[in-house]
Amino acid sequence: MSFASIDFLIFFIVVILGTLIIQKFFSKRVKEVFLLIASYFFYGYWDWRFCFLLLFVTLSSYFTAKYKDKKGIYIIGIVIPLIVLGFFKYFNFFLESVSSIIGHDLGILNIILPVGISFYTFQALSYVIDVKREKIEVEDDFIRLALYLSFFPQLVAGPIVRAADFLPQLKEERKVSSENFKYGIQLMAFGLFKKIVIADHLSVFVDDVFKVPVAFHWATIVLAVIAYSIQIYFDFSGYSDIAIGCAKCLGYDFNSNFNLPYISQNVTEFWRRWHISLSTWLKEYLYIPLGGNRKGKVRQYINLFITMLLGGLWHGASWTFVFWGGLNGLALCIDKMIPKKKEKNLFDKVIGVILTYTFICFTWIFFRADNFTNAWDIIKGIFTLQKGISQPFVWAFVAIILLVIFTIGAIIKSHKNKDKYVDGYYPIVNLNTVFGLTIFFVVIGLIFCLAFTGEQPFVYFQF
Repeated sequence: MSFASIDFLIFFIVVILGTLIIQKFFSKRVKEVFLLIASYFFYGYWDWRFCFLLLFVTLSSYFTAKYKDKKGIYIIGIVIPLIVLGFFKYFNFFLESVSSIIGHDLGILNIILPVGISFYTFQALSYVIDVKREKIEVEDDFIRLALYLSFFPQLVAGPIVRAADFLPQLKEERKVSSENFKYGIQLMAFGLFKKIVIADHLSVFVDDVFKVPVAFHWATIVLAVIAYSIQIYFDFSGYSDIAIGCAKCLGYDFNSNFNLPYISQNVTEFWRRWHISLSTWLKEYLYIPLGGNRKGKVRQYINLFITMLLGGLWHGASWTFVFWGGLNGLALCIDKMIPKKKEKNLFDKVIGVILTYTFICFTWIFFRADNFTNAWDIIKGIFTLQKGISQPFVWAFVAIILLVIFTIGAIIKSHKNKDKYVDGYYPIVNLNTVFGLTIFFVVIGLIFCLAFTGEQPFVYFQF
C-alpha cells in the first residue's frame, strides 16, 4: 500500500477516525493494539506472508533483549536480524558473485524481497544493542515493542526510528489533536507534492535516458543525471515528509530525515544532511564500534571507508551500490585530510556547494545505473560530447526552479530567525485563517491537477 494511493488515503482516514473514537471511549492499551493491527494490515497489504517475518524479528528482539545477560542470548539477538536481512536481500547476490568467479552457474533461489526489511531489521538491531549498552531499558511490554518495529508510517522506507526516541512516546498519552493534525496534514501534502508532482514526472525522463544512454546527446544525459539527483531527493524526502506528517497526525514525533542536502559545502556535510537517520545509525552502530576516530588518522580513514562500503551494500544487492558507497567513503576520507578554513567568504561557500553537488551527481550515476556497463555509457556519453537525441525535458527545468525556490526560502527563513545553521524548509501555514486554508487547498488542487498518473513506487521501496 503506497502512500501515494487512494487505498492508503482510505486506510489513513479509517485509522484516524478509529484512533479518535478509541481515545475518547477506551484506554491507551486499546489504542496501541488498534495501531498494531493497523500496521500489520498495512504491511500485509503487499503480501500477508511478510507479516510472519516481521513478527519473527520482533519476537527475537523481544526475548533476546529481555534475557540479554544470559550467555549467548545477546549475540543471538544480533545474529537473527542479520541472517534475515542477509538471506532475503543478499543470498542470490552472493550466489551470482560466486558463479562469476568460478565460471559456473550455481543458479538462484526464487526469493521475494520483503518490503522495508532493511529498515525494520536495523531498528531491531539498534534496540537490542542499546539495551545491552544500557542506553535504554528493556521493553517488557511486547505490544509496545511490536508497535515500535511495525508502526506503519515508517515501516517500509524509514526514517529509521530509534527505540530511545519512540518507545517513551508510546508510554505517554499521545493523542490525535487538531493542532497536530493541522501540522501533520501539511507535511503529508508537501511530501505528496514532491513525490507525485515532481519526482514521478522526472522518473519518465530519467528512465528513458538511463535505459539507452548511447542514443542521447551529451547535454541531455547531463540533464538526466541532474534530474535524477532531484528525483531521488524529492522522492525519498517526500516519503519521509509523508511518514513524519502521518505520525504527527496520530500524535507522535519523528526526527527529520533530510535537511537541504544539496547546499552542502563538502561531502561530510552532505552525509549529515542526507538520509540522516541512516547516517546516524551507521555512525553509532558501525563506525564508532570499528574504532571511529579514536585510533589515529589511518584507522579513521579505514573505518570511514568500510562504513560507507557497507552503507552502499545496505542500499542494494549490487556491486554498483558497493562502488557508490566506496566513492563516498573515499571522498569522506579526502575531506577529512583537507584543512578547513575557520571563516569562509561567500565565494568559497558557493564553490564548495558546486563541487560537492557535482561529485554527488557523479556518484548518483552508479546508484541509478543497472550495471557498470550502463554507468560507463552515461559517463562516456558526457565526456566525449556524444551526439544524439536532444531532449530538453520541461519538468526537469521546473524541478530545478522549485528546488532553488525551496532552498532560497530556507535560507531566508534562517536569516530571519538569526539561525547560524540553515535548516529544512516546510511551507507551513495557519489553517485557522482564510488565507492559510486557501493556500492549503490550492496546493491540494495543484497536486490533483499536476500529479503523474502512472504508478511509480517510491525509490527506497526496493531497499
